[in-house]
Amino acid sequence: MAEKSPVRWQTAVFSRKVTEIMRDAPLTVPPGTPCGEVVQRLRTTGATVVDGDGRPIGIVTERDVARRIAFEIDPATAVEQVMTAPLRTIPHDEYLFHAIERMRRHDLRHMPAVDHDGRLVGMVNLIDALVLAAGRLMSRIQLLTDEGTVDSLRKIKKAQARLAEELLEDNLPAPEVLAFLTRVNNDIYRRIVNMAIRDMEAGGWGRPPVRFAVIVMGSGGRGENHLFPDQDNGFILEDYPDAEHNRINKYFIELAERMTRDLDAVGIPFCNGYCMAVNPLWRKTLSQWIEQVELWGRKRNFVAIRLSDIFFDFQPVWGDVELAGTLRREVTRIIGANHFFLQQMYAKEKDHNVALSFFGNIITEKDNKKHKGKVNLKHTGTLPLVEAIRLLSLRAGITETSTLGRIAALHRAGAMEDGEHDNLSGAFHLLTDILIRRQISDFLDGKKVGYHLNPDKLKKRRRKRLVEALKDIDDLRDRVKAEFTGDVF
Repeated sequence: MAEKSPVRWQTAVFSRKVTEIMRDAPLTVPPGTPCGEVVQRLRTTGATVVDGDGRPIGIVTERDVARRIAFEIDPATAVEQVMTAPLRTIPHDEYLFHAIERMRRHDLRHMPAVDHDGRLVGMVNLIDALVLAAGRLMSRIQLLTDEGTVDSLRKIKKAQARLAEELLEDNLPAPEVLAFLTRVNNDIYRRIVNMAIRDMEAGGWGRPPVRFAVIVMGSGGRGENHLFPDQDNGFILEDYPDAEHNRINKYFIELAERMTRDLDAVGIPFCNGYCMAVNPLWRKTLSQWIEQVELWGRKRNFVAIRLSDIFFDFQPVWGDVELAGTLRREVTRIIGANHFFLQQMYAKEKDHNVALSFFGNIITEKDNKKHKGKVNLKHTGTLPLVEAIRLLSLRAGITETSTLGRIAALHRAGAMEDGEHDNLSGAFHLLTDILIRRQISDFLDGKKVGYHLNPDKLKKRRRKRLVEALKDIDDLRDRVKAEFTGDVF
């Protein structure tokens, strides 16, 4: 098994995928192989029986040797007479916690991993997987892998706050907790899309007529979901002939309606701004998306900037990831070369100031009676940071979408000095930690979850660190202003 980079044990099973822990492709034999030969060649991973195209059709494990072959059959017996079939497999890019639960549910110690064409690429060993999971993690796995129904997925959404609280208690950094919440939400997307496609096929719609990818945007695309984000999603479709538009479009309208409806029922509510795949603006072929981005770049008006601001952090959560990868590369190329567009993006965001006065005091709400004395730490903290880092990353041609990932990439590219990198990374960690803890506390107390908090309720040291973090973000905004406008005052 290939050596992997260290991953925190608390979330290893939730962040790793099957391909990261599976062993190399095991012993494979064709149908007709004598059992005696299989036993001689058998190793602890078992022997997988594959057809002529490399697709697994059965497996022979040490259990089968003990129970069915040893002392019971002629060694010349064809292997398909004793193999376990039909065979349960798992996609190599599935999350590891799904593999663990599936093997436990069906009492399996080995499970073949397959690619998107169903061909064998490796073998998952339950023991290998369980060393990454222990104690209460198993209860989390059972919860997160409940059977794929709208009701079960609704339970997962309701449990997110408690799961996030446990991870924070395990001293997991807040950005990793946000990444975990995002992975859970993205997994819900995938399961809902799978259910919709299955139900549509059963209802006579057939399979998807072209390859496509489901994308999420905004905080979901950055891997920075807090509790209860709304929907920001779209479709990237493979290019198809114009003559086929009505037939193909009809299918994806239906799929989008089912997907968004079920997401809302689960607890990922409809987007008030209609930024969803049911809106044709967010449901396009690859070529249409590229044309749309080029058009936004030429127009550079308020609407174009607002829409691109929503879109630019997209990431795929289901389907053909290469479609999304191609679009990401094209967006980076088009926008990175358009300095005037980046200037207009800055102009739209320049008034998104941090909650810090000239004298270094935290500015709180004064006119809003509901939130008087509080600060919206998203709009006047993380948002100015996210926007400024995005601008610098687009200009530098960086394809990473997470805020911390972009900060690290800018540092590696020499576009950010060591001190600024450390300060801004620390600021993001602090702000997300304060926000997610506030949200969890509000949810568990039965209060409405939002982004406002009273800075006077923070401990003195924590409040001081918050002021320092806001100052670092303000310094970054001064830098961005100077670099995108030439104005140093």
